[in-house]
Amino acid sequence: FTLRLSLSLSLQTASGNVEAKVVCFYRRRDISHSLIQLADKHAKDLEEEKEEEKESPLEAELTDKQKHQLRHRELFLSRQYESLPATHIRGKCSVALLNETEAVLSYLDKEDTFFYSLVYDPTQKTLLADKGEIRVGPRFQADVPDMLQEGESDEWDQSKLEEKLWDPDCPLSSKQIDQFLVVARAVGTFARALDCSSSVRQPSLHTSAAAASRDITLFHAMDTLHRHGYDLSSALSVLVPSGGPVLCRDEMEEWSASEAAMFEEALEKYGKDFNDIRQDFLPWKSLTSIIEYYYMWKTTDRYVQQKRLKAAEAESKLKQVYIPT
Repeated sequence: FTLRLSLSLSLQTASGNVEAKVVCFYRRRDISHSLIQLADKHAKDLEEEKEEEKESPLEAELTDKQKHQLRHRELFLSRQYESLPATHIRGKCSVALLNETEAVLSYLDKEDTFFYSLVYDPTQKTLLADKGEIRVGPRFQADVPDMLQEGESDEWDQSKLEEKLWDPDCPLSSKQIDQFLVVARAVGTFARALDCSSSVRQPSLHTSAAAASRDITLFHAMDTLHRHGYDLSSALSVLVPSGGPVLCRDEMEEWSASEAAMFEEALEKYGKDFNDIRQDFLPWKSLTSIIEYYYMWKTTDRYVQQKRLKAAEAESKLKQVYIPT
């Protein structure tokens, strides 16, 4: 039989029956012999990689009985989901992605514990490596150098490794910096009053001032101060060049109301799969733009309201179902 793991429980309002949303796992006997050979070849390739890294191959330490037992613990994940009556649940087990950080024998020591490393497509009859595979070893992790002694130099040229964006020991006082930031926000508010598109999106002075107080304006102001050697007069002249005041806008302000609504709909459908969100809902947006907007959207009242609604829905659903033993 196909092993199914419950992902969530939901209460049907029509009939009152409790259903479980499950993901399907397949055993070795459920797939064809040719795919079993492919799976065994994949396992053998992993063992050869370990030998190249001068690690002792794990299979050599196993007895024939243990190898046979491990084959019964191996499953193949599928992307297939089903909804079944909760009364079909017959027990509890644990399935984990096999990785190189743990011993395979640990699965034999635990009851009702299984592992998988490949994904099976029951429609196409194919096996693929799971994207979540964990790679360890010198080919994938850097060697940590020894800690330097006090006063010892590592001989690295710091100017080639990083760029200094702010000097905490600058000649300006905290009060002078705060005053400059207030001026930058005021310039941002005035710039929105002159910009036609901003007047449509931010119709009131209050919303324009709030938009001008976002981080993008403050980052621009502090960067301007740093680039001009913390000379206030020089930095102020850059905030208001000859062409008019500088307008800084982030993704929250660039997106229209309809785009924001489409994003929320896509997020409800795909979760944080930003590639699918971009492909099916917002193809004219870059992936960087969508991700940046998501993390800004999480700071809004809209996100808090949706989170409360989901919490209320989860509270109304059935939390426990009796599992017969």
